[in-house]
Amino acid sequence: MTGIKDIAKAAGVSISTVSYALNGSTKVTEKTRQRIVQIANELNYIPNAAARTLKTRKTHIIGAFLGDYSGSFYGELLKGINLELSNTGYELIVCNGPESHRLMTERIVDGGIILGHRFTEEQIMSFADRGHPLTLLDREIIHPNISCVLLNNAMGMEQEMEAIVATRPNHIHLLNGPVGNHDAIERREIVMTRALQAGITVMEWDGNFTKRSGIRATSDLLEDLKDGDAIVCLNDDMALGVYDVLQNTSFRIGQDVSLAGFDKLEITNYTHPKIASVSYSKLEWGQKAAHSLMRLIDAKENGIEKIDSKFIVAESVCQRK
Repeated sequence: MTGIKDIAKAAGVSISTVSYALNGSTKVTEKTRQRIVQIANELNYIPNAAARTLKTRKTHIIGAFLGDYSGSFYGELLKGINLELSNTGYELIVCNGPESHRLMTERIVDGGIILGHRFTEEQIMSFADRGHPLTLLDREIIHPNISCVLLNNAMGMEQEMEAIVATRPNHIHLLNGPVGNHDAIERREIVMTRALQAGITVMEWDGNFTKRSGIRATSDLLEDLKDGDAIVCLNDDMALGVYDVLQNTSFRIGQDVSLAGFDKLEITNYTHPKIASVSYSKLEWGQKAAHSLMRLIDAKENGIEKIDSKFIVAESVCQRK
């Protein structure tokens, strides 16, 4: 394999001159640079990325560490990240395996965007303490090497509960998210607070943000479901599971029971009835996450940003007169 020593020999210059020329340094003239690049091309020279990384201490790769790939949630988020990175010279790696932390510890990535509980808070703090720039999307941690871009869960969930309470439900069946999940905790708190203020009993059911957990929870709650009840799901994947199960029962969504979710997945516009849900821009979330991480890497500027959310009313919520 051709190396810079071979190029230096063919060009009759020093190794350092070749290095300067190939890296675009102003220490060599443009004429010299062009001649050395031409010789490098003729010798089929391929730059050694690993060696370059050792010198610059940068790989120009960003890692997106996701807790899961299932469901239709992640496409727009990753599109937003890629869109923001497109003019920065950085590439994106997406991962969620048990060994994904090695991308950080072995410095294969220059920074990470984290969504999901693949990493504990202790691990995140450990990475940050060792100088790894991180942008968190699902929890708030204060550290010089950490920035946060979080959903404004309260904004949309307050609006959703206002609409649900207005239907005067007998009970609210709440499908929870994963234990310890930041977004699930914030959304649940709004549901419980508003239900308590309205004097409505809440029956809670286990969920983990997957459609399968929505199907399982609905199968369990059917025995307690009555006309006039409302089912509130802390994300849309679970709401879609509820929808599928209720299609095979006598309960009519939007007439006998109300159903609402969170995330406003595109598919909820094509159910019958359409599923009411909290909407926000996943594309914007991804863009802001990448921008926040770039700012942290390039300028050591961190901070906390929030993405606005809004409840979108649909026919799945009963209209009471």
